[in-house]
Amino acid sequence: MISPVGDDFVKRYRLEYNLEALERVKAELGKKTYERLKALLEYRLSGKDFDRSPVGEKIALAFSMGSDSTATLKILRWAGFDVLPVMVKLPQIRDVVLLRAQSYGAVFVEIPAYMERISAQIQKGAPICGICHSMIMDAVEGYARDSGIKIVASGDLLSSGLISIYKKSDLITLNLPAFLAMDKREAISVLGRKYALGFGCPLWRAAARNAPVLKRFAIQRVLRELRARAIDDEIARTLIYDILQK
Repeated sequence: MISPVGDDFVKRYRLEYNLEALERVKAELGKKTYERLKALLEYRLSGKDFDRSPVGEKIALAFSMGSDSTATLKILRWAGFDVLPVMVKLPQIRDVVLLRAQSYGAVFVEIPAYMERISAQIQKGAPICGICHSMIMDAVEGYARDSGIKIVASGDLLSSGLISIYKKSDLITLNLPAFLAMDKREAISVLGRKYALGFGCPLWRAAARNAPVLKRFAIQRVLRELRARAIDDEIARTLIYDILQK
């Protein structure tokens, strides 16, 4: 499913830092949950195998059917967690994607006034990805609270260190790929199938055609991921070419 990081100095440093982050929320986690998450980190560091029987902990996952959230779903289930994929029904998501999400056991939630807020951003020529992500996470967290689930996971590759796992109000946020010091290529490999790289959703592409300045923000985002080693040169080049051709 995933492999140890070996002698990769940067990834080892991040994993050891993430162990500190895990210790900070230890009191908020059940004993088995804490031990299983720690075992995952130790597996990445040393390759030491671990018990993957059911933990008995339900996790709500912000699910988009993209490579990062799908890899997160597969890894957490492989590690013994009961993961509930929570997908926000956005107008730009095609029906075929919703049907595929159902095959993973996804539940669906909606965001009131989503297009009104996004349209206001588009009219200003402002970036939309950040506000979209924020609304999605708020919706998933709301579902988790209503369902009595205390851990919310995401497929975030960047939030390493103390923000790879942390307490947010009454919930625990787990940015699993960052927590395991994974990169994009590793996430794709977990899928076990071909994955077409591209930047942005249909809504972003339409917005970028009307406000080309959005392409600059998108390229800055790709370069940020490259600097953080979440993606490599080849992936960054592919994404930037895709952005410029929109």
